[in-house]
Amino acid sequence: MIKIMINGLPGNMGQIVAETALEKALALIPYSLTGQAITEDEFSVKNQNFKLLKPDTRQEVIEQIKKEHGNFIAIDYTHPSAVNENAEFYVRNGIPFVMGTTGGDREALMDLVEKASHSCVIAPNMAKQIVAFQALMEMWAQEFPQTFAAYDLSVVESHQKTKADTSGTAKAVCESLLKLGPDLEHGEIQLVRTEDAQLKMGVPQEHLKGHAFHTYGLTSPDKSVHFEFQHNVCGRKVYAEGTIDAAIFLHQQIQKNSANKCFSMVDVLRAGAMD
Repeated sequence: MIKIMINGLPGNMGQIVAETALEKALALIPYSLTGQAITEDEFSVKNQNFKLLKPDTRQEVIEQIKKEHGNFIAIDYTHPSAVNENAEFYVRNGIPFVMGTTGGDREALMDLVEKASHSCVIAPNMAKQIVAFQALMEMWAQEFPQTFAAYDLSVVESHQKTKADTSGTAKAVCESLLKLGPDLEHGEIQLVRTEDAQLKMGVPQEHLKGHAFHTYGLTSPDKSVHFEFQHNVCGRKVYAEGTIDAAIFLHQQIQKNSANKCFSMVDVLRAGAMD
């Protein structure tokens, strides 16, 4: 049976991933890594209690958890500032993980897990349909480079105001689109974090605290041609479902003794690991 430790409670993503896992009758470890500033010692999701472990106490407790519960997979939805430290913790303690948290030093993160041949899934976006869109953009860039030479590329992303970093998805898609030859308008991705601006761009009032709206525009030099791609998500459920699929996929790879590497969500999709 797959066992999962969800780290990042009482955060919003941690909560919905826990709810999704419980809906699928998965076994959850009753502990969660959390930030030093969190005041709670315990947190409950659907009547299941979780003890919250802060950075200054987690190392002494993790060995007890491993002895008590055996092997498990960690799912990380903590904070961008904790990405690298948490990954080092997982590698040091031999814990396979799914990294849903964006931000941090991604180059150092990949270098860490590759050198350690550590079993994990790392992706800037866990929504399966959006990952497929990202893969399509990358395939397009590889097959038809410079298709949009001299065009202007505009990238606008809107997330809840509590999101601290630029969307990893926007960065990844932007990187693929730039291979088609355009120049990035304004020289950067435009972040929208104020609620007034979000309402004007069509974010429903009830989803201001949990949404991901992305628009990529390609405009010809004379403004006579314009292409636009959008993917707009309200709520967080789609990410939670993809994250659970990634954890199940990683568990299957471990069972087959073929998991000593870092996988992406594209690997998850190619394996048909979609519930």
